[in-house]
Amino acid sequence: MKKLALAILLLSLNATAARLKDVASIRGVRENQLIGYGLVVGLKGTGDTQAEFTSKSFSRLIEKMGVQLDKKDISSKNVAAVIITATLPPFAKAGNPLDITVSAVGDASSLVGGTLLQAPLRAGNDEIFAVAQGAISVLGDGKDIHTTVGRVPNGAMIERDIQADFASRKMYRMTLHNPDFTTAARTILTINKELGGQYASAKDAGTVDIITPPAYENRGVELMATIEAIEINPDQKAKVIINEKTGTIVIGEKVRISKVGLSHGNITLKVVDEKTKKMTPVDDKVALLDTGANVGDLVQALNKLGVTPKDLISILQSIKAAGALHGELETF
Repeated sequence: MKKLALAILLLSLNATAARLKDVASIRGVRENQLIGYGLVVGLKGTGDTQAEFTSKSFSRLIEKMGVQLDKKDISSKNVAAVIITATLPPFAKAGNPLDITVSAVGDASSLVGGTLLQAPLRAGNDEIFAVAQGAISVLGDGKDIHTTVGRVPNGAMIERDIQADFASRKMYRMTLHNPDFTTAARTILTINKELGGQYASAKDAGTVDIITPPAYENRGVELMATIEAIEINPDQKAKVIINEKTGTIVIGEKVRISKVGLSHGNITLKVVDEKTKKMTPVDDKVALLDTGANVGDLVQALNKLGVTPKDLISILQSIKAAGALHGELETF
């Protein structure tokens, strides 16, 4: 029987240090989403044809410019209504540019060649933070790529500073991307050792509070730069992730298998006492594992027997159902 390669990703058995900046974020230092509504003009007959809100919007725009028109007099396929989206970075300052994405909301067939007219961009609290305008860039010829979505590089200008009294804070809060009590405990121990005092404490499994040391008073930027560079060993749950469509299996290093016997087709698997030689196939279709072997050991043994990805997925699910696979098994 031809052996099929298994698409397996085994997480390293050796703990790997990671910088705090890669596993946690500083509370309050984040991006903000902006959204706006606007009009795109200059289209070559590919604009909205039946969207009444487009003609109303265009009519109001013309009236603001001092031209009185009845919306019935406006009939153009060169205009399209669009939704504008952008991401406001932390510590944004007035005058900084932003890239924007423009998406048609009516029945326009293409935004190629269009120009976005000046439109305000608002945050979730309805406050205006930027103003957008510019020529739209749409890649493709309309055959294979959506031409009803385009971008305007540096198409928006920030109108106001994002107020953040960062440097003079007396306390900073870090949020772990993957909350875990062990990781939080390791984090506070490492930070306190680096700062030379009891300045860090864990509020819960995902929150670490840091009191500003006297040496860093009004020097919050330097303090956070020091803390972000600290390396820790994040802990992780024992987990196996299975993608049944692609046959991909991702296995965490903490996953263990207890004593169990399993027969699948013409394959026999036995997890036995540690005195038995570990991970040695005793014949063509039988594999032995020691009690406490990890799933990586299991995969290697079954690979030697020519097990297919489909069979391996069934075996893992059966071992989990029997209560012998210690860890989460997530299938999608």
